[in-house]
Amino acid sequence: MSASRVDRLLWMQQKLIENGVLYKRQCAERFSITPKTVQRDIDTLRGYYSESGKDLSYDRSADGYKLTDTDAMRLTNSEVLAVCKILLESRSLVEAEMDPILDKLIACCSPRTSMKAVEELVANERFHYVPPHHGRKFVDKLWDLGQAVQHHQVLEIEYRGTHDHTVRHRRVQPVGILFSEYYFYLAAFIEGIDRKTHYDNPEDKSPTIYRVDKIEVYHLTDEHFSVPYRDRFQEGEMRKRIQFMYGGKLQKIRFLYTGPSLEAVLDRLPTARITGAAPDGMGSWIEAEVFGSGIDMWLRSQGEYITRLEKRG
Repeated sequence: MSASRVDRLLWMQQKLIENGVLYKRQCAERFSITPKTVQRDIDTLRGYYSESGKDLSYDRSADGYKLTDTDAMRLTNSEVLAVCKILLESRSLVEAEMDPILDKLIACCSPRTSMKAVEELVANERFHYVPPHHGRKFVDKLWDLGQAVQHHQVLEIEYRGTHDHTVRHRRVQPVGILFSEYYFYLAAFIEGIDRKTHYDNPEDKSPTIYRVDKIEVYHLTDEHFSVPYRDRFQEGEMRKRIQFMYGGKLQKIRFLYTGPSLEAVLDRLPTARITGAAPDGMGSWIEAEVFGSGIDMWLRSQGEYITRLEKRG
């Protein structure tokens, strides 16, 4: 079929709109042109679409060319501001690691006036930023630990205890990475340890929690461990039930809350639910499922607002 280049480009555009995929061979056969000519037409379309924030690129899984909205994949100025604020409030990184991340995020803003606005909106917090007292860089370590989790690799670590500061050697099976209250944590099962000797509750099946910044030395071994799908560790589920990263058995708690903000309680305890009101209307009964003893610290922090506490193992 003989057609002008304009006709070809219009037809190719229509195919992208109708099917979402443009096939190079189909174009060549329809217009009796060489693959090289088709590629030139595709390059022309790519240049046209790039001006409107779209990318025309080859998709290997579809064996054809697809359009993607590159603007939709970028953070908006509001999103950049939100992430910057969250990072600064987390106080999780030393300045040498925090500053480059903030600079890269702010560079996503467009136009330059928006970039300047975001810089000004976070400038005061950056100036007064108080980094964690451990003073250690560990972002690169997070990736290595994440790879060990993903590939089920046994880790050998030298870990400095939080309370006695003693350095201990451990062989562990890493199963997840968590973040809470200023710190990143590695969840892992210890190999070759006598649970009856070293655990307050030997029947506790939850992993041990290690602060990543206190892992002084780590080595990814060539050994792998298997995790049956039904027994796989789920960071999200554990995170909903653990407070202050203290390990321990799973328990159910029930208490009467008489404070000013039920929302704050429900946000702090993701598994919490309101089960009823007090007979006198002064407060609400709340039930939650939590891991470990860390919940006791939070309950104490609420003082007079928490009454008639019940616990069940």
